[in-house]
Amino acid sequence: MRIVVPAGGIGGARFLRGLKAALGTDAPTSEEQTTDPSITVIGNTGDDITLFGLRICPDLDTVMYTLGGGIDDDRGWGRKDESFTVKEELAAYGMKPTWFGLGDRDTATHIVRAQMIAAGFPLSAVTEALCDRWQPGVRLLPMTDDQVETHVVVEEEGRTRAIHFQEWWIRYRAALPARQFVAMGAESAKPAPGVLEAVAQADAVILPPSNPVVSVGSVFQVPGIREAMLDKTVVGVSPIIGGAPVRGMADACLSAIGVATDAGAVAEHLGSDLLDGWLVDEADAGTEVEGIDVRSRPLYMSDPESTEALARAAVDLATELSEARA
Repeated sequence: MRIVVPAGGIGGARFLRGLKAALGTDAPTSEEQTTDPSITVIGNTGDDITLFGLRICPDLDTVMYTLGGGIDDDRGWGRKDESFTVKEELAAYGMKPTWFGLGDRDTATHIVRAQMIAAGFPLSAVTEALCDRWQPGVRLLPMTDDQVETHVVVEEEGRTRAIHFQEWWIRYRAALPARQFVAMGAESAKPAPGVLEAVAQADAVILPPSNPVVSVGSVFQVPGIREAMLDKTVVGVSPIIGGAPVRGMADACLSAIGVATDAGAVAEHLGSDLLDGWLVDEADAGTEVEGIDVRSRPLYMSDPESTEALARAAVDLATELSEARA
């Protein structure tokens, strides 16, 4: 079964780990696993930022580290056994910003990426090269090779200004009231090589429990990607349980675009033209969305077993709906 997963952030990466287990592609790393096309991930690059001359791609790296065994599982981001000497030294020199947690091990990845981009390689080729080391067992593609950055229009002390999403998310913890999200560069961006082909060849598309505004939502900002999925069987997993985000501050993002922090409201926002099926938690059993088949089951990915079970439920629903469509 060939599955495409638009993903970003910790929830998306952990769901992918369960999906690999559910599909039986989590065997020890091998050449066969590396080239296995059963899972193609379209990674969000709207969170990308350039700091200290380095191009940082948080969501691509979180997927790569999580599936490659290098992630700090307690934090859900960054490298395990990480240290922050470089960050401390930069601060000692008075270099800004000081709010971004640039780890020493992680910095090596950013240096390699920066050098390859400076040499003229597109982000898709850079990502493939980085994955040669980590062997994530999926095909990881950036949503675009073009530079797209999410900026947040915020209001502070009666003044409106725009800041990079990372500053809003990390420095301010999404506490500044957001008025708008702007995907700078998205209108002219093109899907990265292989993205539309993967969607065309997919048996199903699964939306993991990622932020619907600035993770999955950012992927859909690139013209052509969402449209390519409209004739596919698409199943999503709600990132909202009982009126609250499973993790992070998605409620602040949803509020900014006028969408309630509710499993049903998120499905309506994604659209019945896109979604065929929607998994909600048992706390939200009874949720109904016109035009979408809604099922309830436990959504908390509290351990490998529950994560695999959730991914298997998404695959089973996609298979059922695909067969019904046929």
